[in-house]
Amino acid sequence: MSTKRQMWPLYAAGFTTAFGAHGIAASLGASGDAVTSLLVLGGLLALYDGAEVVLKPLFGTLADRVGARPVLLGGLVAFAAASALYALADSPGWLWAARLGQGAAASAFSPSASALVARLNPTAKHGRAFGSYGFYKSIGYTLGPLLGGVLVWAGGLRLLFAVMAVLGVAVAVWALLAVPAVAPLPRSRQTVVDLARRLAEPAFWQPTAALAGATAALSVGVGFLPVSGAIAGLGAIATGAAVSVLAATAAFVQPQAGRALDSGRLTTRAGLTIGLLVTAAGLAFAMVPGLPGILAAAVLIGTGTGLITPLGFAALATSAPPERLGQTMGSAELGRELGDAGGPLLVAAIATVTTLAFGFAALALLLAVFPVVLLVVRRGASRDPENVGGEL
Repeated sequence: MSTKRQMWPLYAAGFTTAFGAHGIAASLGASGDAVTSLLVLGGLLALYDGAEVVLKPLFGTLADRVGARPVLLGGLVAFAAASALYALADSPGWLWAARLGQGAAASAFSPSASALVARLNPTAKHGRAFGSYGFYKSIGYTLGPLLGGVLVWAGGLRLLFAVMAVLGVAVAVWALLAVPAVAPLPRSRQTVVDLARRLAEPAFWQPTAALAGATAALSVGVGFLPVSGAIAGLGAIATGAAVSVLAATAAFVQPQAGRALDSGRLTTRAGLTIGLLVTAAGLAFAMVPGLPGILAAAVLIGTGTGLITPLGFAALATSAPPERLGQTMGSAELGRELGDAGGPLLVAAIATVTTLAFGFAALALLLAVFPVVLLVVRRGASRDPENVGGEL
């Protein structure tokens, strides 16, 4: 079987985790009796991401121990079961259990899918592979709120969960038939100190920090550009279109960035640096009132994050010990989740005491300064600055 056919179920798994996160999150507020207050809504939203923050590194380590394919399949089946739980038992209590189960299941199959993307492709094709994986994940983020809203309108929240259950089963069966078994590699014993030392190496924390910054900017763009548009007097259609432009731009850029990396037209150092600066410029444009500023911000944030995402993951896959690939991807995903939560919190905190423009400015400054900080980080004499670990 060709590698391309083996990859399609992994792309579908990426779509599933993104669709599961945003499709339901965007629809919970319109679910009637299931969500009775803003406090309940916040708790349900936090359950999914909270489970991912805690469990992704653990399931990544498990994938290294028993193989990424069994963890991928188990996670997809568990996602389907958790989704079916609320679809069959329509009660608020089971909604909490289902949402927690979905987050835990995504924590299993998401890093496993990333590890398999790396294992099934040679290093020379990692950029293209992660670019395509990121593209379909971005499609899930883009279409999730729209499809989720349509399903809730047609049949309520239970229909959306039922569709999630069917999707999880379908992708699991597809992966079972198409994704080959990849045996776990022999591993030497690793202590907690060894793990901490490896995660503190520039080859890990630099691309992970870039990914966290990109995810923070993406979350801020999706969450706060509509607020900025409302302040400027724009309607929901205009601001919604801007968010769609952001997501679509990120989806389009990722495969192009991956191909450029593989062909040698773009280095990891240059790509991550350019991505961070372009993303920072997008956040700066978000300070400009009116539709032109919002659209420019959407395009630039989408372009910057689209550059960073495949290059960051390709760098991690290249630098990680092959026998610890799942653990590395799970830990990197943890970094992204922290950026996903931290970016909006930072902007919101600053905007509360000043204005939203100052919140955008603060995050833009952090992203713009990051490449400068990395320039003073000296690498070990045994490492090649262009090829190892995606350092900037």
